[in-house]
Amino acid sequence: MFRRLFLSLVAALGFTGAITGAITGAALAQTSDADALFDLVGLPQIVAIMRDEGLDYGETIARDMFPAGMTPRWAAQLDRIYATDTMVAQMRRAFVAALDGQDVSGALDFYGSDLGRRIVTLEIAARAAMLDPTIDATSKEFAVEQAQADTPRYRLISDFIVANDLIEANVVGGLNSNFAFIDALVSGGATLPGVTADSLLADVWAQEDAIRASTAEWITAFLLLAYAPLEDAEIAELTSFSQTPAGRIMTQAVFTAFDEIFVLVARDLGSAASGFIISQDL
Repeated sequence: MFRRLFLSLVAALGFTGAITGAITGAALAQTSDADALFDLVGLPQIVAIMRDEGLDYGETIARDMFPAGMTPRWAAQLDRIYATDTMVAQMRRAFVAALDGQDVSGALDFYGSDLGRRIVTLEIAARAAMLDPTIDATSKEFAVEQAQADTPRYRLISDFIVANDLIEANVVGGLNSNFAFIDALVSGGATLPGVTADSLLADVWAQEDAIRASTAEWITAFLLLAYAPLEDAEIAELTSFSQTPAGRIMTQAVFTAFDEIFVLVARDLGSAASGFIISQDL
């Protein structure tokens, strides 16, 4: 049960495999370059999609861990944990702090360009589309076909993934999130038949290879779907930008922001689940 939950948590919290976004009017109202970049790369929109992913995962927790299953009280807990405004504010603070003292003009120029705007708009659309299980499965099947044929487009996507170390960064984030969930669950006093804190933590670390495989599968499928309308030269230009100092600084800030919110949400979920288990046992 917990192995499935751990992998579901990684999927529910979302992969940060690509810098996603779309220009919004809010960017024009920001007073700092880091704030403007936060909106320009569409992190608020991604959080809204993450909320939908998280609510689905919350139902998985209810089915697998609670005798009563999904209830209105648990739904209210999930609504609180995945409050979009709160998550956006937390992520914005982490993102801006990570860019403190850094020159982000290069990133603003790139993502403010026509290509940058198209890239981030396509990424958000693909992220939302993959909430549909049918599209998710079809995209993954297509990615497998592309990999087996070693197509030029697949190689371009692979180059982008490697250039930004997307797989390993997401694996670390997934393991940290799972650890936070279990730590909060156990610290909250929840006891489960035949399950100890040590066995739960062992299950977390045992999922490293599975998380790596799941991450690679999702990111490749997502990027192939998102970038399908782009020319090969445009994808190569994105990869080149991501390897510049400006690109690397921004990518790291995005990972920092996502990692912080992932751990906060996972810990909150674990704590809430622990309290719910205890209350149902009374």
